[in-house]
Amino acid sequence: MGKETEDKKDIEWDKLLHIRTTGRDDSHSDQYRYPYEPTPYSVLERLANSGYIGKKNTVIDYGCGKGRVDFFLAYQTRCHTIGIEYEQQIFEKAVLNKEKAVSSEKVSLVQADAVEYKVPEQVDCCFFFNPFSLDLLKKVMARILESYYAQMRKIQLFFYYPSDEYISYLMTVDELLFADEIDCRDLFPEDNVRERIIVFEIGRYIGA
Repeated sequence: MGKETEDKKDIEWDKLLHIRTTGRDDSHSDQYRYPYEPTPYSVLERLANSGYIGKKNTVIDYGCGKGRVDFFLAYQTRCHTIGIEYEQQIFEKAVLNKEKAVSSEKVSLVQADAVEYKVPEQVDCCFFFNPFSLDLLKKVMARILESYYAQMRKIQLFFYYPSDEYISYLMTVDELLFADEIDCRDLFPEDNVRERIIVFEIGRYIGA
């Protein structure tokens, strides 16, 4: 899929969902928190069609930005979503989107530092598109595991466009099991090995 086609798809989906999420924003990024860049809708379509997420699931979107992942998944899969955003100005754009979005009743938005955010016990899916540094990811994983041990259940973690250092770290976490890889390379003109969603699971056999 070419960039022009991808851009057209993004505009069409934004229009359908009654939101505005296009455009990159790196005005408030630093070495720990990375720029806002929305996940391509073509990738989100592939995730929604994977069968991993349904109406009974609750998804946390770390670094939700303007809320694209949250509103799209809530609309397509009927799941509940919680968007966590640290940066005030970008968070305000997500709030504006929620006022008009077609799936807004299933979406919660929280302005918070992900490192400090206590993961609700109903959360059973987590989505990451490189929102922050490895150091912060480790601290967020500690929060997720804290929630898991407080209420043991299967939790699925989805990492889109993961870095080598992310993957290397995740492979060392005892509670994590590699579950799947959703290949997205065919969606883009370049054959980029990072165009994939890596799926990990915690507590795979609990309640199975």
